[in-house]
Amino acid sequence: MVRVNIVILSGSRSVRRVKIYRKPEEYGSGPGAIVTVGMFDGLHLGHRMILDRMHFLAHREGVDAVVVTFDPHPRLVLYPDSKDLRFITTSERKFRILEEAGIRHLLIIPFTRHFAETPAEDFARDILSGLLRTLILVTGYDHHFGRNREGDTLQIRHFAEKYGFSVEEIPAQYVDGEAVSSTKIRNALMAGEVSRANRMLGYEYSISGKVVRGNGIGRSIGFPTANIEMEDPYQLIAADGVYACRVMLGGLMYEGMSNIGTRPTVGRGMRTIEVHLIGFEGGLYDESIEILYVERVRDERKFGNLEQLRQRLLEDRDRVRAILAS
Repeated sequence: MVRVNIVILSGSRSVRRVKIYRKPEEYGSGPGAIVTVGMFDGLHLGHRMILDRMHFLAHREGVDAVVVTFDPHPRLVLYPDSKDLRFITTSERKFRILEEAGIRHLLIIPFTRHFAETPAEDFARDILSGLLRTLILVTGYDHHFGRNREGDTLQIRHFAEKYGFSVEEIPAQYVDGEAVSSTKIRNALMAGEVSRANRMLGYEYSISGKVVRGNGIGRSIGFPTANIEMEDPYQLIAADGVYACRVMLGGLMYEGMSNIGTRPTVGRGMRTIEVHLIGFEGGLYDESIEILYVERVRDERKFGNLEQLRQRLLEDRDRVRAILAS
């Protein structure tokens, strides 16, 4: 019998829609704000410590907590020919995590080549002090901002004193003896180490997209799969292999088994993402789903025929159920 869980996105705080400002002038200055600035790819445990501290300070001071980020990603503007830029999370999942952390204000500054030339002091004076009326800037331990990342910790503190706000630096967060960073999470995912990446994220890495038609071979051997068209072409896809996963569909969570790769037994060499919802019956075409990856089960491999593939999938399904049950 398939296990179905109702998913509750919020923790102890109620979830309300985060207010998004896509131009600096859209944010109406209040009596002050608690602010952080960055790209926050993954919104991992280190980022969550920053958000939690902001939420506490904003409540204490009676002002807004404002996250400032940039769109598009600076590297897409500065290095448009780069082929290896991939993100851990989609924008939509970032918004959900911000909501769960109690953040209600997100300022997304358009990033252009002209904006990239903004000196760090101008940003501190015009945006942090002038527009946002920052009371406290909360930063990570390795934060930089401004032209060529020239605004290091020492300069940030100098500008803060000059323009009337203070700085709190959140130390590195450690998981399994290593400091958490977006780069380490990306490397873990590309190596197929999903469970390690999840420990650093503090939640399960996921891929979102729309279900599109496949070749129907999975259904013919008793393992119908949903083939996924990615929601975000820049999202990082984990290493090829078979994974234990959970699948969010229509507000419900299902157990699943996902394959990432070229499907060497039946495929044509194209890399695909597909998922089998254990125990699910019904149509999925054109449905939007989210696959949350829990653990990598094995490498992708080529089998001699479809019956051998079916037998291995039966073994994989048993292992997936055991992993998800634990």
